[in-house]
Amino acid sequence: MQNEKVCCKQYDVVVVGGGMAGICAAIASARHGAKTAIIQARPVFGGCASSEIRMHICGAGCHMAKSDNSETGILMELLLENKHRNPYQSFSVWDAVLWEKIRFQEGLDSYLNTSVRDVEMHGNRIVSVLCYQSTTEMSYRILGSIFVDATGHGSVGTMAGAESRMGSESRYEFNEPSAPEKPNSYTMGNTLMFQAVDRGAPVRFEKPFWAYSFSEEDLKYRHHYNCTVSMGENGKFEEFKNGEMKNLPEFSAMDAGYWWIELGGNYDNIIRNDEIIRDELLKCVFGVWDHIKNCGDHGAENYDLEWVGMVPGCRESRRLVGDYLLNENDIRANRIFPDAVAYGGWPMDVHIPGGIMDFDSLPSKIFNFDGVYTIPYRSYYSKNIDNLMMAGRDISVTKMAMGSTRIMGTCAVGGQAVGTAAALAVRYRYSPRELGGKITELQQLLMKDDCYIPGFANSDTMDLARTAKVSATSELPYHNAVNVTNGVARKIGTQENCWESDGIGDKGAKITLVWPTHKVIREVRIIFDPNLTREIMPSITAQVKNRQVKGMPEELVKDYTIDFYRGDNIVLSQEVRDNYLRLRTLQLPDSVKADKICLTVLSTYGYRSARIFEIRVY
Repeated sequence: MQNEKVCCKQYDVVVVGGGMAGICAAIASARHGAKTAIIQARPVFGGCASSEIRMHICGAGCHMAKSDNSETGILMELLLENKHRNPYQSFSVWDAVLWEKIRFQEGLDSYLNTSVRDVEMHGNRIVSVLCYQSTTEMSYRILGSIFVDATGHGSVGTMAGAESRMGSESRYEFNEPSAPEKPNSYTMGNTLMFQAVDRGAPVRFEKPFWAYSFSEEDLKYRHHYNCTVSMGENGKFEEFKNGEMKNLPEFSAMDAGYWWIELGGNYDNIIRNDEIIRDELLKCVFGVWDHIKNCGDHGAENYDLEWVGMVPGCRESRRLVGDYLLNENDIRANRIFPDAVAYGGWPMDVHIPGGIMDFDSLPSKIFNFDGVYTIPYRSYYSKNIDNLMMAGRDISVTKMAMGSTRIMGTCAVGGQAVGTAAALAVRYRYSPRELGGKITELQQLLMKDDCYIPGFANSDTMDLARTAKVSATSELPYHNAVNVTNGVARKIGTQENCWESDGIGDKGAKITLVWPTHKVIREVRIIFDPNLTREIMPSITAQVKNRQVKGMPEELVKDYTIDFYRGDNIVLSQEVRDNYLRLRTLQLPDSVKADKICLTVLSTYGYRSARIFEIRVY
């Protein structure tokens, strides 16, 4: 551009992409001391979870089918913040919550409405990304030590020449039993969401001339009536039978959906054809709504089409190749990798390439498995670009594995792992690959920040709580006070791993940590229980919202005090009211010398007892 002003900026870590993976990566990086930038092509953060697309954040809990598996860390912090301030789950308010967390995070600069046009390379290292911000007509040259591709499409990696894949691997490349016999270029398609509202009186709908028409025969495999769907046996949805997904229940009612209004999987290039796919999806959305309203009785007489998305949600495109490709066998085996940094549990789902236009096929096949699996650190950095990491759906996995790892909750916890690793790599002046030599430090830091890594526990030698004698005024069977220092901060199977008091009472429920000699204390970290089975994410779907508690999770501790003792004397007392976070970090104004800490829970949001999973002291 003639007379174009180019502004140069220098950062330690540059995150490109502002979906849930990019958000968590950028915040984690900045919190661990790296000067960080996040570049987002859209006007809001959140990606598919933003007001532009309005998809709820699914994860390893599989809509409550897998108990106690919700993602924690930064994602849980964001969801609880939103639940506290946005009780009716407005997506526009959710946008603002995400913006605030990024905008006011120390050490983090954000660039909205900013697209990466190109990269500058030196050998196999990225030197900078060249960007254009449409709102200001500013061009930026943003330099960094480590770059994180959280674009979904793997766009930065592709510009840099990173090895990538698209489509399905052959069954024989990784011996994946559910992969196709031959490799192919098909992907899962894109979807436009819509939202309808019951006006309490009949509402007419006139189909636009450009919309498609659908018959009942066309939609015979796609549920579109106004009804409810219940859970089946063993906590699995009734639709998840015989490896086929008939209708995901969160979209079975009339109020919102449908995930199966999907196109693009059999286009020659789902990225290059994005504008065409969006236009075709609009024709499909309005055509489906016309069918619901005007072709037979679908229970929709009083429903009015209130919102239709204009930005398609994309499930699949490129995947960047790292030192390891997670595959179907790893997932089915619930594999625990030595370098695990994140986890997943959503079923492997494979949508049909033709989407809604494939009238004679079920829209997707589901491959269920029990339990959860881990994702290795080696799947989060590029195989051939030295300073490139990946976060989100473009990580190093096979197509089959991507059917599970692409879910936003899984992307978010992986993003936090990547951001934390990037900051550590900057600190040590390591490449992402070299940081693998410090994997234990990375894992322990993630768990300190309330990230769950199946198969691993707190072994932090700096945590003073691990050497304390722990007792409580009361405890229920199997919910002993000593659980708060056992290293695991959630229920695993039958292992409760938390302290639960026998009620609270007028004087509160007290848990005490005692040392034989005084310790110099500067920080206390407490992990409460927000119920990791119940969902709390924003959603436009009534069935998802109706499964949620109306206020804050009742198990969550609301009011508490912490007293620090030296001998019999209280040297510092802290009171916290209206807590709404799972992880609460108490930074002391000055280091305190104490040989005893007493935490007294005064109230919860409705639960009869105090529940605490972990207490750490530094």
